[in-house]
Amino acid sequence: MSSIPRPEEPQDSPDTYVGLDAAEAERRARERGWSAVRSLPPGAIITMEYRSGRLNFEVGGGRVTRCWKG
Repeated sequence: MSSIPRPEEPQDSPDTYVGLDAAEAERRARERGWSAVRSLPPGAIITMEYRSGRLNFEVGGGRVTRCWKG
């Protein structure tokens, strides 16, 4: 059985997005090559499957308060 190809993730630290304005953080993430960017309110219920190439933002008050891959 062949493996499923996964997009290569940018070599970018999620910590660099914390504190940024949400719109600016999304723009930077897309410029740096993230194929999907997901903004979520604090405490949102989300699926936990890992998706290579996706960057997740938790946004409160218009700013990124937490960021993680997948």
